[in-house]
Amino acid sequence: MSHFSTLRTKITDAEILKTSLRDLGISVKSNADVRGYNGQRVRADLVAVLEGEYDLGWSRNSDGSFDLIADLWGVAKKHNQTELINSINQKYAVNKTLAEVKQRGLQNANVKLVVQK
Repeated sequence: MSHFSTLRTKITDAEILKTSLRDLGISVKSNADVRGYNGQRVRADLVAVLEGEYDLGWSRNSDGSFDLIADLWGVAKKHNQTELINSINQKYAVNKTLAEVKQRGLQNANVKLVVQK
């Protein structure tokens, strides 16, 4: 029985996801296996190689979005999975926004990020 969960995300840009993971100090592999419970593996388009025996992976859907694939129980053994996934999503959102601003020719614009709880 597989221990992998698949979660829908709003992530659509693989390059920005790679940059975001690297910004957080996480090693990234393309077209690699996501490690799970008891040596189980599942293939993903992008893999965040985490400390320990478990990884996070993202697989592209036909609509261009990515699903997060992971053995969340295993990830939680060494990491606060909520904090980890939130930090990846936040870094992705910031990098995506900055890329959009630059793409529109606003290289010298100031971007103000407001975080609300």
